Amino acid sequence: MNPMRTLQVDLGARSYPIYIGPGLLEAEGLLARHIPGRQVLVVTNETVAPLYLERLQAALGGFESDTVILPDGERHKNLEVLGRIFDTLLEHRHDRETTLVALGGGVVGDLTGFAAACYQRGVHYIQVPTTLLAQVDSSVGGKTGVNHPLGKNMIGAFHQPRCVLADTDTLRTLEDRQLCAGIAEVIKYGLIQDREFFEWLESNMDALLAREPEALAFAIERSCHDKAQVVAADERESGQRALLNLGHTFGHAIETGAGYGVWLHGEAVAAGMCMAARLSARQGWLAEAAVERIEALVRRARLPVGPPQELDPARMRASMAVDKKARDGRIRLVLLRGIGRAVLTDGFEEAELIAVLEGRDAALGTAG
Repeated sequence: MNPMRTLQVDLGARSYPIYIGPGLLEAEGLLARHIPGRQVLVVTNETVAPLYLERLQAALGGFESDTVILPDGERHKNLEVLGRIFDTLLEHRHDRETTLVALGGGVVGDLTGFAAACYQRGVHYIQVPTTLLAQVDSSVGGKTGVNHPLGKNMIGAFHQPRCVLADTDTLRTLEDRQLCAGIAEVIKYGLIQDREFFEWLESNMDALLAREPEALAFAIERSCHDKAQVVAADERESGQRALLNLGHTFGHAIETGAGYGVWLHGEAVAAGMCMAARLSARQGWLAEAAVERIEALVRRARLPVGPPQELDPARMRASMAVDKKARDGRIRLVLLRGIGRAVLTDGFEEAELIAVLEGRDAALGTAG
């Protein structure tokens, strides 16, 4: 068995470890050391529960444990489904020392974290991500929330977990499409601040797609390391942390326009990163050769490089205005001045943005 890798998210009193490795669900005492009270609520979904709930419950044998099983899918990341978590907490009389455990992908993690942030004005929670996207991105950093029909992730809170336990064995049961969606967020780290990692991905993409354990473990650790550095420097996204949203303003507009769950989050982010690269090139900030490298890597990851053809550019532009990075009515985007060099800016030409949304200089992509 490969050794467990441990990283620290350094946030002072809110610091916590990220554990990465195989067999961690069965690691004796690993979860227990991060649960201060006697009560636990496991939040999972209909897909993950049959696969891993029993193992997690065995690891929680010494606690008073309850479970809520939610429907699976991005379209269920809403206030109505969030209410099921609160119902279970109240029905079973969970107090302020309870710990919520999120067992699943990004939707489960976001819902659980937001519930923990709100219940009795804040209780403990732990992330046990079971998808690649959640292991490298959404489980780390304390962003929690739900979607609204008018905008993705517009209702939420910053609330840090007590730990993140990324059992790489759970990736064995991950659908190929979900694996590729997770790789989109991995590519993101290379683009925003880690050119060396981007070059590693160019050499090792086939190994990731083949789920080679060493390649996956390295990619997860490097991604978490890069994100932990950014989060430690800017926990509440007042500046540098916004760079983690490369491709997300475009991507969220795709998800909202297409309908939540039609495109996976990682698919939309992949297309959004390519659109950001093309806008950067139109601004004269990024060489065409770099755009070609980015799109080539995204395609190798079996991901789209543009939005769905049927999505109206004007509707995308309107959705992009409903974005947490916007200031005083002005859209701010994460763009590129080179591979590994991202910037947050509103200094782009509106006409160039419209040209990218209309796909004038690129073939449009498809999901799946």
